[in-house]
Amino acid sequence: MDISKKVEQLKPSGIRVFFDLVLNMKDIISLGVGEPDFVTPWRVREKAIFSIEQGYTSYTSNKGMADLRKSIVYFLNKRYGLKYDFEDETLITVGVSEGLDLAVRAILNPGEKVLIPEPCYVSYGAVVELAGGKPIFLKTSVKDGFKLTAKQIEKACTKDTKALLINYPCNPTGASYTKKELQGIARVVKKKNLIVISDEVYDELTYDFQHTPLSSLQGMKNRVIYLNGFSKAYAMTGFRLGWASGPAKIIAAMTKIHQYTILCAPITSQIAGIEALRSGLSDVLEMKKEYMRRRRFVVSRLNEMGLDCHMPQGAFYVFPSIKRFNKSSLDFANDLLKKKSVALVPGVAFGDSAEGHVRISYASSYENLKEAMFRIEQYLRK
Repeated sequence: MDISKKVEQLKPSGIRVFFDLVLNMKDIISLGVGEPDFVTPWRVREKAIFSIEQGYTSYTSNKGMADLRKSIVYFLNKRYGLKYDFEDETLITVGVSEGLDLAVRAILNPGEKVLIPEPCYVSYGAVVELAGGKPIFLKTSVKDGFKLTAKQIEKACTKDTKALLINYPCNPTGASYTKKELQGIARVVKKKNLIVISDEVYDELTYDFQHTPLSSLQGMKNRVIYLNGFSKAYAMTGFRLGWASGPAKIIAAMTKIHQYTILCAPITSQIAGIEALRSGLSDVLEMKKEYMRRRRFVVSRLNEMGLDCHMPQGAFYVFPSIKRFNKSSLDFANDLLKKKSVALVPGVAFGDSAEGHVRISYASSYENLKEAMFRIEQYLRK
């Protein structure tokens, strides 16, 4: 039986392929999957449970509950000075992943190009290809902090370039952008008349400076599809709740696709999201403080043992180089898993330019991280 050639040619997720190997292994310390090790704040869980007991088990509006959309626009205005209309410029999605898929499908015509800085999250190129577009990967490296430059964007643009897809703080590198760096990118975006899909789901986990939404810069609000969600900062991965804010015309197009494919995000998750925005920021700050402690420890230990590692500016990943060991990232990760039962993600999962690196998530307990660093050091010595 034939399947779509486009789907057949699509590579499976490099993260999931590797971690299928881990599932049935014992005594594994997994530093791979990008999921907070914290439990969702209790006030959020209580609200979700109580909503079910009250009988909130129905569909919602395709756009999402009005109360949640109002809470989001109020939060964005208070937090960043961003002003969106809850009715026409905000859509509730099933995680940022759905928001990304909807955004790409809403704006692309067949053959149009999307610029994507690499290393990048595994799904970015795939969703562009599935929408009939062409991903153009712009390579970054540790020498420039794994950051995209305005010059790179300008040089890569052709008449078929439609959009820039950017993620900051970045998965897998932890790189982020200052306001000044974003202003340089914004100038080129306006000059080349690009649409920007900005995945900022790790915004609250920015450590060295204040996060600046790209859409908050002058002249950018009508060029940016702003994606965010609850999974990372609020430790709500299983709730699968995100949102998209942007120009009314694009949000309407995204909503049209959403109507036919998903209908609406689960009502229980939406009610939990309202509570998270109302009361969850103190919990976020506590989790952030712990991530910063782990970040310092892991980077210090990796550098001590000879794995060159830059200090990430956000998210909860480090991206050390393994080039001096003359192994591919897949061989390195497989060998470490086999000999020391520590699971990392091979860098090649995040693009060809990420070869020679591995991704380590420090969204794991401090004790787990201490033991994992000990095992990695033992492995390297042999």
